[in-house]
Amino acid sequence: MRSNHADEYTFLELNSVQWTFDNPPKILVPIANGTEEMEAVIIVDILRRAKANVVVASVEDKLEIEASRKVKLQADVLLDEAAKTSYDLIVLPGGIGGAQAFANSETLVNLLKKQRESNKYYGAICASPALALEPHGLLKGKKATGFPAMCSKLSDQSEVENRVVIDGNLITSRGPGTSIEFALVIVEKLFGRKLALEIANATVFASP
Repeated sequence: MRSNHADEYTFLELNSVQWTFDNPPKILVPIANGTEEMEAVIIVDILRRAKANVVVASVEDKLEIEASRKVKLQADVLLDEAAKTSYDLIVLPGGIGGAQAFANSETLVNLLKKQRESNKYYGAICASPALALEPHGLLKGKKATGFPAMCSKLSDQSEVENRVVIDGNLITSRGPGTSIEFALVIVEKLFGRKLALEIANATVFASP
């Protein structure tokens, strides 16, 4: 629980940069069997409330995936199709099975590496920082957080106690309970704090 329900969401930002993007920003949210459904749905919901162009792409060989609690989720496209275009931001939900599928997807890993090399934005929550980003060098030189039980896998654990961490063009967060904060901080970086707070109030995350 937040210490005070009237509090606005909080985050740690290091190496602050102004996020620039196409209008509206194009955001890729991959999903796979074992993806944490709360995280996937909340990220997509909040970003679509902000009028971002969100593409949900299945890393599997079909559009429908079975999430970590057996909830069926339907992607917009398969990843191979989604990979034909570029994105302002790529955001990975967590879930151990989903994160491992992301790490094993050569297509997705290549997209993420290009994102980093181009100084574009990418992020992950829960198990994905440790299982999908860290093994492929995508956290090198970056501060990050993740699911508490997975943080021992991060090479730099100095900021893992924070619920949301931004380091330049990277954003990470801890788990299902921080999903709304994570998504709201992304909205703030893309569209400004005013819209993020409007969405926080509209969803009764923060007190209006």
